[in-house]
Amino acid sequence: MRRRARLLAGCRRMAVAALLAGVAHPALAQLPPAAGAGEARIPVTAAAVIRQDVPILLRNIGAVQAFQAVVVRSRVDGTLEQVFFTEGQEVKRGDRLALIDPRPYAAALAQAKAKKTYDIVLLENAKRDLARTQSLVRNDFASHQQLDTQTAAVGEGAATLVADDAAIAAAQLNLDFCTITAPLDGRVGLRLVDAGNFIRASDATAPGIVTIAQIHPIAVVHTLPQDALPRIHEAMARSRLTVFAYTPDDGTLLGTGALLTTDNAIDPMTGTIRLKAVFPNQDDRLWPGQFVNVRLQLGVHRNALTVPSVAVQRSQSNLYVFVVKPDSTVAVQPVEIGQDDGRTAEITRGLDDGAQVVVNGMSRLQHGSAVAVAAPRPAG
Repeated sequence: MRRRARLLAGCRRMAVAALLAGVAHPALAQLPPAAGAGEARIPVTAAAVIRQDVPILLRNIGAVQAFQAVVVRSRVDGTLEQVFFTEGQEVKRGDRLALIDPRPYAAALAQAKAKKTYDIVLLENAKRDLARTQSLVRNDFASHQQLDTQTAAVGEGAATLVADDAAIAAAQLNLDFCTITAPLDGRVGLRLVDAGNFIRASDATAPGIVTIAQIHPIAVVHTLPQDALPRIHEAMARSRLTVFAYTPDDGTLLGTGALLTTDNAIDPMTGTIRLKAVFPNQDDRLWPGQFVNVRLQLGVHRNALTVPSVAVQRSQSNLYVFVVKPDSTVAVQPVEIGQDDGRTAEITRGLDDGAQVVVNGMSRLQHGSAVAVAAPRPAG
């Protein structure tokens, strides 16, 4: 046992001595590292800088509004007898919507007509009296004062007939108002009052009978900074401007329309200008009250240099991209961009045709990093 212990201790001393000799010996220190011990390349995906047409877009959030909207109210007092529409249906201008009890107004019209008949009889009698008075005056059997009185009576009767005609027209109008019709083409909303309720035309707090909204076409109202107004007016002078409406996540195009007009004044509180666009909306993808992302196209930059938007990085002082060099390293390249729609960025300075930029995997990159580039993909 003692011999075995001495043998193990001797082996340990020889191993330590050999290790120290290997570290201190200059020849051993100059041996190259084992294969695979060098710097690992960072895997990235790159995209080519390409030329393509880039639309010039101004973006903001907009609100969808009915092109026209009305609250249908009764213009006469009375009981709502019938409702002719179905909630949500499309109506045309002049279509019947509801009926107010017409009997009181029919009676008023008949009374006005009867009064006119009575006043016609009085006027005819006054005219005959006037003729007799004129004959008596010519024979000096009546005074000129009597003649003047009878002439005035005939004029009063004629004026009464004019008033009767006006009363008949008013009564007829009230009777016509008992039938409530659609004032425009549009979609009917939910019914606001049921048949059988008494309606007062003078009640300003009443909700009305129903609302009608014109949604074919439909309008989208949005705002832009006042600095963009000169560019918008210049573009409007050249051609009609196209407007695109997208879902809030920019994932789905809801409609393509045209800019109708800008507001007549800039909001001094916000420094913005309101714009109104019109969309055909034949597929009903736009609805009043809906919020959408609006893109106003002022024109197109032809044959512009572009890269995917994800390639453009931002520092505190500038914008830059990682350019892949021929030796499979990357360099930080400052750039300037023009139009950027969130998918494609227009490069106005800093890159040339044919360059490769990193679009994925740049989180671990720095200037001079070695990379392993996956197959390039086009910027579009």
